[in-house]
Amino acid sequence: MNITNWDQAYQDNFTPWDKGQPSPPLVAFFERHELKGCVLVPGCGVGHDVAFLVSLGIDAIGLDIAPTAIERAKARYPELAERFLLGDLFEQQGQFDAVVEHTCLCALPPDRRERYREAVVRLLKPGGRLIGVFFINPDMDPGETGPPFGISEAQLRELMAPRFEWLENYVPQAAYLGREGREMLVVLRLTSP
Repeated sequence: MNITNWDQAYQDNFTPWDKGQPSPPLVAFFERHELKGCVLVPGCGVGHDVAFLVSLGIDAIGLDIAPTAIERAKARYPELAERFLLGDLFEQQGQFDAVVEHTCLCALPPDRRERYREAVVRLLKPGGRLIGVFFINPDMDPGETGPPFGISEAQLRELMAPRFEWLENYVPQAAYLGREGREMLVVLRLTSP
């Protein structure tokens, strides 16, 4: 897989990342942790994680760069249509209490990781949290070229260290089929706006 046009992937129905349900690691995390305030879900796709967070009473907004993904999110969750926004993460401004994501960073080519970090910094309020599920097994399956682009825990720590305090991380037991042991859930707090 080597996707460079996300909207075309949706139009072609080539969306192996869409499992038809919210991210199992995020579901398990939020069964044990409360989150308040306004939350951004970048790379929200067709909206499963946004719908899940809203079902918990969280004020969640989804953002995606693919118009077809946003159209499908609004069609699938019409009661939440106003919560799905079309836009480029790198061009957004905001004051969110948290950014919650499942492999948005890992969908980006590695040379855009610092831009991702700075985009998240711009979007968070002081002390805001980044709660993310990252693809940590950097070894590709045979024939894979990415995305996703794996990132080791050490690389993720180095990337985030200038701006974030590392609060928690673990390899979740709950995972999509085939992702078992290949992801890490990480909670970070913005320390340097």
